[in-house]
Amino acid sequence: MTDSTSEPQAEAAQNAALQKAVIVGLQPDQSRHVIDEAAKYAKLLGAPLVVVHVDVTRFVTYEDPDGYVHSAPIDINFEAGAAEFEAVQAAAADALDGTGLTWTARQLVGDPALAIKQLAGKLDAQLIVVGTRKRGIGESIREFFTGSVAARLAHRQHRSVLVVPLEEPVPDTQKEIWTE
Repeated sequence: MTDSTSEPQAEAAQNAALQKAVIVGLQPDQSRHVIDEAAKYAKLLGAPLVVVHVDVTRFVTYEDPDGYVHSAPIDINFEAGAAEFEAVQAAAADALDGTGLTWTARQLVGDPALAIKQLAGKLDAQLIVVGTRKRGIGESIREFFTGSVAARLAHRQHRSVLVVPLEEPVPDTQKEIWTE
């Protein structure tokens, strides 16, 4: 089940129904292992699951007193964020349909750690689930400038953060983790 929360009243009603949720941050083409782990913990906790994708090509312009967030694109090609959200929704539906879990998908905007932190506060989330980043020089450079989402979440709020490995672990005999 997915819900669109384009109106402030609809978002407030949905937030009330999603209290104590498990939140999972997903990106397009991310390992299914991340959402499977999030679903497992949502079932164990008897909690709804909120699948979030953060559109980093948009930024928050202002937030209404009722919590409704207005955003604007950094780039005029704002279709990219919509396509990524659709891919995340499709992957979530594929993984979660038939599980019996109550779930919804949300697209957030801006800095991933701050956006997820804010949503977790609104929902009084029990757990935040994120995947590790892919290995590679491009991801290393991105993380150098923006920092690790998992580490920033762990240090900037009080909820538990489950970090799910995306790939096969690096063997202990391999000295460098990122060889590219």
